[in-house]
Amino acid sequence: MKTLKFYLMLTPLLLLLPSGVFAADTVFRFTVDKPITQIYDKLYKAMEDAHFYIVFEPDIGRNLASFAERWGEDYNRSHLDAIRAMVFCNGWYANQAANRDPDMLALCPQHLTLIESHGKTTALYARPTVIAADSPARKVLSELEDGVIAAIKKGMRD
Repeated sequence: MKTLKFYLMLTPLLLLLPSGVFAADTVFRFTVDKPITQIYDKLYKAMEDAHFYIVFEPDIGRNLASFAERWGEDYNRSHLDAIRAMVFCNGWYANQAANRDPDMLALCPQHLTLIESHGKTTALYARPTVIAADSPARKVLSELEDGVIAAIKKGMRD
């Protein structure tokens, strides 16, 4: 009975929290104390070694910098030193996900974003399992997610 009372008191307090508090696991984050230039090639290799083939490499920071004058004080308020991305694909996972739920092809290709600030680089990866929470493809997308996260950690630690 005391436990029920506790939860009944706690529930209204939880409703007051910002919704972002519950979304903490939506994006995988991994940070190392190295600039992008020191980890990019190693991460690229780790991704490809894990059969996640890089199909596009946008330098988002350079693209945004071309708007610095136009955007004025709105440009780079986070003071990021670099922003790069890797767009990648693994045909087997794409096929397996599509076999179970063709709507999950919205996740193809996959991508990760690297941001650098003060000499530290953070990899950001949107977890496909969050989108596929109720999908028949969730299990295969969980395997994909685990493989990508393992490759990110390996590439950024080496």
